Formats: sequence, structure tokens, C-alpha cells
Amino acid sequence: MLPSTCSKVSLRQRPIKDDRLSLYLDYYPPIRNPKTMKMSRREYLGFYIYAKPRTKAQKEYNDAIIMRAEIIRCRRQEAVINNEFGFMDREQPKADFLEYFEMKSKRHYQKWEIVYLHFKRFTNGKCTFGEVTVDLCNRFWEYLLSTTQLRHPKLMLTVNSAAGYFSTFRALLKEAYKERLIKENINDFLEAIEYEEVKKNFLTAEEVKALARTPCEIDVLKRASLFSILTGLRISDIISLKWDDIRLDADGEMAMFIRIQKTQKESIHPLSPEMLALCGERSFGLVFKGFNRSMAQYPLKEWLKAAGITKRVTFHIARHYELSLSLNLNSLQRFVS
Repeated sequence: MLPSTCSKVSLRQRPIKDDRLSLYLDYYPPIRNPKTMKMSRREYLGFYIYAKPRTKAQKEYNDAIIMRAEIIRCRRQEAVINNEFGFMDREQPKADFLEYFEMKSKRHYQKWEIVYLHFKRFTNGKCTFGEVTVDLCNRFWEYLLSTTQLRHPKLMLTVNSAAGYFSTFRALLKEAYKERLIKENINDFLEAIEYEEVKKNFLTAEEVKALARTPCEIDVLKRASLFSILTGLRISDIISLKWDDIRLDADGEMAMFIRIQKTQKESIHPLSPEMLALCGERSFGLVFKGFNRSMAQYPLKEWLKAAGITKRVTFHIARHYELSLSLNLNSLQRFVS
């Protein structure tokens, strides 16, 4: 008797033109199509029989085709049962791993898309599930440590970027294994890329004060940056923040209700009047309209320079300000308001 969670495979017939019947397999419950990664109930076999056989030859033809279809049905049922016990369907190794990777990258944050593009470049745009082996993954490990950046081909990928990208790739392998699309947990045989200790430049209390006092040619850049410093939000979350995300919490206080893009975890942040002031006048859609990643490059550097800050500081590092070690939130809010 089949397990209750195992799909039952039945042979069905569907009328088509010229008084014929098309044979197909019906999976119930549906199974995942290894090519499209979508749930599917039907698999058409490309076999046709006479709807009303009139001659002995037509009857014998129907019997022979139905027998062949029944053999395939039995094989598919066996494959479904094996898949329930962790074994792979015979067709699965031929499915497109890159297509699966691309689909997964669109459901996660931006780093997944970058890793997908690196892996696509590494495999020259072709890779099936059957080709995803420990050896291939180790060679991708070596590739990340010796390749250039996607946006800046003349610059090498940093060790820490490579470490982060390989960690994301291992997360993909974990998902594929959990979905039984690869038959062994390859992560058990892979070594992580070790991160290098990097001395980062953080903004001090006096530097944030100077930044808050310094005019910025792009108003939304200044407001978004100071809002990030106060809340600790990443640039991706600042860009996607909507007014619908800012509303009253259970205590009747204004707060941010957001899903952090990097971790995909829901989070609630209380908002002070100073934080709300940086958001501007309440409206619809995006809070920081017009703000984009390009502003965090040259325009941010010019604003930092105007404030007398000469050390290299990125938007990402600016939010990890040093103030948490010496100031409380209230004092910080006073000098940016």
C-alpha cells in the first residue's frame, strides 16, 4: 500500500481530433516538474490510440500502445515512491540547475542574484542537477577566490565577498537538498571560505553631528542617511520602505513594520518624532522617493567631504556608527533633529 503522502500515478485518456485518444499520466497529489520547478498533475506521453477501433489491427495496436503506457506508468510510480524515500527520479539529474538557481535568486535578496550570475559565468551558462558535485562546488570555491567583480571587471573580488557569496551558494544547496532535488547533502563535504578581519571606519559622535549640520545638495540622500544611522536599516530596506510600513503599533505609538530583505525576518521598530521628521510629510508609496544606490557613491562622498570627514565611509558602514558605545538614542536624536 502506498504511503498517504505519496502521489498515485494513473493512466488516463483524453479525446482529441480524428477520433483518437491521447494517453497521459495523472499524478495525485501533484508532483514538482523537474524542468519547470512547478507543481504538476499531468504528463503527456505522446501516445495515441483509436477511440473506436474497427478492425483487428486497430485493436491490436491499441493493446500494444496501452501496454507500453502501462509500463511507463509503473516506472513513474516506482520513481515517485523512491523520491519519497530520498532517491532521485531518473529524469531529475537532467533538469536545469541554473534555471532553479535563477528562480531561487529572485525570491531572495540581491546577493543571491549576484551569486547566480557568478555561477552562471563559472559554468558558461550550462549546468544540470546531475553536474552539481562536490568537485564542481570546490572548483566554484576556487573560482570565487580568483575572479573579478561583475560590475568592475578590472577589480578582483575580495576574500570577504567571496566568503559571503560561497555561504549563499551553500544555502542554495541546502534548499535543493531539502526539496530532494539533489540526492546528497553536498554541504557535508564543503569547506567555508574564511573571512578576513578588516578594520572598518565608523562614524564617531562628532562626525555624525558634523554630517547633520552640513547641507547636502540632495535632500533625500541626507534624510535617508540620517534615518539609516538612527534605525540601523540597510540601504535595500531604506529604498523599499513604504508609508504603509509606518503605522501605529499595539501601544498606539508610531512604528515601522518591515521585513528585512537580507534576513527575510519581520521586524517592528518604534519611531521617535525625530525619525518621523526625517521621513518628510506623510504621503503614499515609497517614503524616500527618488533615493537610489547611485547616491550612496559619489554624492555621499561629496557630502562627507563637505562635512570634513576624510576617511573612507560607505553607506553600509555609516549605519554601524560608533555612537552606540558612548551615546544613548535620545542624545543622538537631539543633534540630528
